[in-house]
Formats: sequence, C-alpha cells, structure tokens
Amino acid sequence: MIRETFKMAVGWVDDRLGLSATLGPMLRHLVPHDARWWYVFGSATLCAFMIQVVSGVALAFAYSPSATDAYPTLQFITHDAPFGNFLRGLHYFGASAMVLMVGLHMAQVFLFGSYKFPREMNWMTGVLLLGFVLLMGFTGQLLRWDQTAVWSVVVAAEQAGRIPLIGEWVARFTLGGQTLGGATLNRFFAIHVFIVPALTFAFIGLHLLLVLRHGVAEPPKVGEPVDPRTYRANYQALLKKSGRPFWPDAAWRDVVFCVGMIAAVALLALVFGPPELGKPPDPSIIEANPRPDWYLLWYFAVLALLPHGTEKVFMVFGPLTVGLLLILLPFLAPSGERSPLRRPWAVVGILLTVTVIGALWVVGRKSPWSPNFSPEPLTAKIVGATSGPVFVGAQLFQEKSCIDCHLVEGIGGRRGPDLTYIADNLKRSDMIIRIVNGGVNMPSYGATLKPGELENLVAFLETRTKH
Repeated sequence: MIRETFKMAVGWVDDRLGLSATLGPMLRHLVPHDARWWYVFGSATLCAFMIQVVSGVALAFAYSPSATDAYPTLQFITHDAPFGNFLRGLHYFGASAMVLMVGLHMAQVFLFGSYKFPREMNWMTGVLLLGFVLLMGFTGQLLRWDQTAVWSVVVAAEQAGRIPLIGEWVARFTLGGQTLGGATLNRFFAIHVFIVPALTFAFIGLHLLLVLRHGVAEPPKVGEPVDPRTYRANYQALLKKSGRPFWPDAAWRDVVFCVGMIAAVALLALVFGPPELGKPPDPSIIEANPRPDWYLLWYFAVLALLPHGTEKVFMVFGPLTVGLLLILLPFLAPSGERSPLRRPWAVVGILLTVTVIGALWVVGRKSPWSPNFSPEPLTAKIVGATSGPVFVGAQLFQEKSCIDCHLVEGIGGRRGPDLTYIADNLKRSDMIIRIVNGGVNMPSYGATLKPGELENLVAFLETRTKH
C-alpha cells in the first residue's frame, strides 16, 4: 500500500513537471564504450563545487561580513557553533578538491586532444571555469579576516596597481576604495558568494550543454587523426555501433569516484579541521608573512623570485599570455592526431608544468625571501662572549632585527646573506659601509645607530669567521 502510494505520488509529480521526459534523454545519451576511469574528473569537479555551495551556504548563516564582526563570528563558528569546525574544514578541503579535480580534468582533456574539432567551445568554457575556481579560492581567503589574509590582499592590490594605465583603478576596485577596510571585505564577500558562483553555475550549464551537443570524446587511438570533414559522421557511427547510455552504464564510475572524494574531504575535515586563524587584522603590525593557500602558492613564489625590475611586465603579460594560449589552443591545433603517443610534446608539457609548479610550491612553502619575525635568540655558545663589545653587538644584532633576515649558525631569517662567516668575506671597512648605507632590500642604519652601537655591531660580526 505504501509502495503504491509512493509510486503514484512520484508519477503525479513527474507528469506535472516532466522530469523524466526532459532529463531522461540527457542521462541516457550515448557515450563511447571505452570512456572509463579517465573521464571521471569532470563530474568530480562538479561534485566538489556542490560541496562548496552546500558548506558555504551553511557557513553564511553564522558569518557576518563586516570588519568588526567577521573575525569573532569565524571564531564562534570554529569553536562554539555545532558542527562549525567540521563545516569550515569541509569548505577548506572542498576548495582544495575542486582545484585538484579541475586541474586533472584539464590535463586529461589536453592529453587526449579532446579540445580539437568540434569541441573548441567545450575547452574554452573549461578554461573560464578554471579561472573562476582560482578566483573563488583567492577571494575566499580574505573572508578569514586575519592578519595573513588581510596582508595577502594588500600585496595583491599593490601588484594590481603596477598594471600600466589601469593599475590605479584596478587596485582601487580591489580594495573598494583607497585603503583596505570594511568595504574591501564586503566586496570580496559579494564576489565570492554571489558573482563567481553565479558565473560558475552559468558556465557549468553551458559546458554540459556543449557536452550533450558534441558528445564525450572517445579515447584517442594511434593513426586515427581528427578530420573536420569526416569526424562527425565517424563519431556517430562509433556511437551507433558500440555506444553505451551514460546512465547507468558509464555514470556508476562517476558516482563511485565522487562518493570516494566526498568521503576523503569529510575525513580530512573531521581529522584535521580548517586552518587556524591568525591574529586579528591590525594595520599597525607589519610583522606578517602573507602567503596564499597551497594552490596559489606557486604563483606567489614566481612573483617573489622575479628579477628586480621585471615584476610589472610579468604581472601584466604573464597571466595574459598563459590565458590567451589556453583559449587559442583549439584554433592552433584544431585537427590531427589526438593520441599522446603521437603528441609527445603534450606529455612533456604536462610533466614540465607539474614539475615546475611542484618545485615552485616547495620554494613557496619555505619562502626564503621573507623575514623571520620570530627567530630564536643567539645562544652564548654562538656569540662566544657574555660581556664586552661582542656581547653587546650580538644583542644589537637581535634588537635591530638584523637576525630577522640573516642567518648566524642556522638561527635567523633567510632573506639576506648568511652571516655565519661574514668576516671571511668582508673587511671591517666594508661592513661599516654596508651597515651605514644599506643595500638591495636592506635599509640604511646610518641614521639609527650611534657610533658606539655601530662599533659593537661590527665587533660581533668580526668574530664570524671560520678561523
């Protein structure tokens, strides 16, 4: 009785809405029979996006996007709200999963040559979706509203301000005014919660329509190049001969992979939770080491390692060149072989990209160009004295924050040269000139050190020798 009543209710709803008539043909569209596990990353990206939507909506119920309330509400969500810590962790690791899945999907499409005729628009919408995913990650970082997040946006605004002609306008738009404040947070909240998700939903819909129109690209085979004159007819013949309906013959792989991904994200959120918030934003504190989340850390390293004077050129033309190359790729190679075995440059391109990004990520994690604002004090064994000019000079070395940028026997920062054996490389007069006048990325201390202090500091540095 209950079963019959349920079937009648479902039948009534389906008759009025026409769901089976509308969605049925879409779900049962034919796909190549050998389109298997390599093809799950697109559905996984969509699934990760839905994790972000659901967890983001839940977090928005308690989050207040104002300069005075954002940090306290996040603390409340993390430590006091029911399931708040889990939801923040779900949102954090869901973002990582979305970036990872869209990257794998783009790499698979590129390797298989699936951007070629007639799927040029599929690729172009995918490139835009990749940009939306990264933009969503960047704007979401500011919503934590801690010291690191705030300074990251300040750095981004300063970089945007270097763009020729429109730089000042872009920086002002980024900050929501001349300085960072509540207007900046409100602007990033609107972009992160409304604008980017809306654009993402729209382009996902367009992307899926294009997939339905042109079909899922068959796995490439050696000796079967794409010929725009015959490809459509050959593809339809392939589907007619050996095609399988997407649901359920092919969709089960997507379901299995997505369930596994959701379980992994939930487990990470449950075990590790979200990243701890830093100190509340305070513009008077300049001792910050702002770094983006892991998926943008490699680009952070690129900007930090650029030779002096090339920043403006790279920040404008670097991303623009990469974006244009990705967009134009289907038009640069619209036909020909799709198999990676006949396109070794594609395999090398993917391996080189992964290697370079991985290496830059490692360097970005270490960030040797950033001062160490919390170095350990120099021990008496390292200083070699407990009184006198050398001892006083070692204290000045710490008080004047020299140790923040320079290593002495493994203690200190790595932004400047290692001074463990500086006396073997510089004479006393050279040390005085460098300290008084400063250098590249080093301030001048001539106006802040008294003659006696300068003498003591040099006395300490003169002891730094292998002999």
